Amino acid sequence: MALNKSWRARVFVCVAIAFSSLATLPALAEKGNGVNARNKAAATRISQSDLECLSEALYFEARGEGANGQRAVAEVILNRVDHPRFPQTVCAVVNQRGQFTYNKNARIRDKGTYARVRKIAIAALSGAPRTLTNGATYFHTRAVSPSWSRRFERTTRIGAHIFYRSDRRLASN
Repeated sequence: MALNKSWRARVFVCVAIAFSSLATLPALAEKGNGVNARNKAAATRISQSDLECLSEALYFEARGEGANGQRAVAEVILNRVDHPRFPQTVCAVVNQRGQFTYNKNARIRDKGTYARVRKIAIAALSGAPRTLTNGATYFHTRAVSPSWSRRFERTTRIGAHIFYRSDRRLASN
């Protein structure tokens, strides 16, 4: 009986978070909250699948970062969507083979953190300015040094992540 109540409580929390996030979309469009007039209509047309994919990617790739670090990762994903060399949807970018390191079958355990990254995802998909990474399309944590990082222009470091722009290759000699 206690297990059943615990399970129902968790389901209730998940549903409450989902509904509160959905309720935020029209509020963002009406209040402005960083969304300019041109993008107000777009705020109400956010694809639910893109929102889920971006929120999940932010949770697993940047949940330990501050808000700017999470926004920066969202910028990279959206910069890729806009770049001709990458897939044209958020889900296609996030699910592109070998690009993001988190386990796609992992469970979201911290609902509070997920709610925060979901708000960042909503703002990013609603047209928030992308000014943190200077057009970055790649990033990695400081704990690793991938070979591709020597070929691209480093744009900035935010928290534990280093960001790179791929449209300007560096000399390889």
